Amino acid sequence: MVQPCGHMGNRRPLTERRIIDIIIGRLERMPDMPVGFGDDVSACALKGGDLAILKTDMLVGKTDVPKSMSLRQAARKAVVMNVSDFAAKGVQPVTVLVSLGLPQGLSERDVEEIGDGLNAGAREYGAFVVGGDTGEACDLVVSVSVFGVAQRQKLMLRSGASSGDIVAVTGLFGKTSAALKILLEGFDASQEVRDVLVESVMVPRARLKEGLALAETGVVTAAIDSSDGLAWSLYEISRASGVGFLLERVPVAGEVEVFAVANKLDAFGMALYGGEEYELVLTVRPHLWSEAVEAVERVGGRLLRIGRAVAGNRVFLETRGGRRAVERRGYEHFKAKV
Repeated sequence: MVQPCGHMGNRRPLTERRIIDIIIGRLERMPDMPVGFGDDVSACALKGGDLAILKTDMLVGKTDVPKSMSLRQAARKAVVMNVSDFAAKGVQPVTVLVSLGLPQGLSERDVEEIGDGLNAGAREYGAFVVGGDTGEACDLVVSVSVFGVAQRQKLMLRSGASSGDIVAVTGLFGKTSAALKILLEGFDASQEVRDVLVESVMVPRARLKEGLALAETGVVTAAIDSSDGLAWSLYEISRASGVGFLLERVPVAGEVEVFAVANKLDAFGMALYGGEEYELVLTVRPHLWSEAVEAVERVGGRLLRIGRAVAGNRVFLETRGGRRAVERRGYEHFKAKV
């Protein structure tokens, strides 16, 4: 029997990934699925050979919205979460559908903020909200579905990496993990560092222009959005592509290093295992690396090499003292945030 909101009963909760596995195991697979279960997006074939690209993701107040986040920021974030997955596949989002679960007691101004945030998130990335649904819920729920169209040969999946490929990211990591320690656990930081860290949570940004530029060049062999954490993202590419990774560096943001030293925390851990960061993690053939860098820089972004794909199915970090194993963990719903 399903428990009402706020009650778990005595049963140990299932993990998010176990729930997904159970559901997928009960589904009849569509013939000739262009994108299999477990990638960032779903797809179906259109006449003429193009693919309809589909994505849905859900924001829930209790787990995804810090108390200091406004309703406008929360609604915008719900859209950005989905756009980031489109960015990882190199697909332009076109339309957005939104289903809202709203608790009692919201004012008209609260609802206006939600509408403003949805519109801002969509228009920021060239898409439009075209419809949706509303209903009553015991917590704020913003479920967003995004649609776009892509050429099959340009779609960047998780499954194409090979041993020897360069692994790269579109930015630095650890800011959201550090920010949540400030917002939820009472850790301290200078105003300058605090502002940068907290903005990463309140105003996340998807790397859409970088993803579109990379897809156009065709140099990427595998790609994923990093919203579940850098380490987990690497392991997801590893699982899909049948490779391991040897990291030469952990791309830690400077503000995270300052924050970690001041609070005696592990900057590498925050960068590797935090979540809700919307960078792209991708692999590129070595002889095409300069082309990939130039494509990203042309649209105002940056591409940072952090290591290479190797044989095996593990992720390691090269250090002065030898190789250090990177754990397969990151953000997961139904479990405490790392």
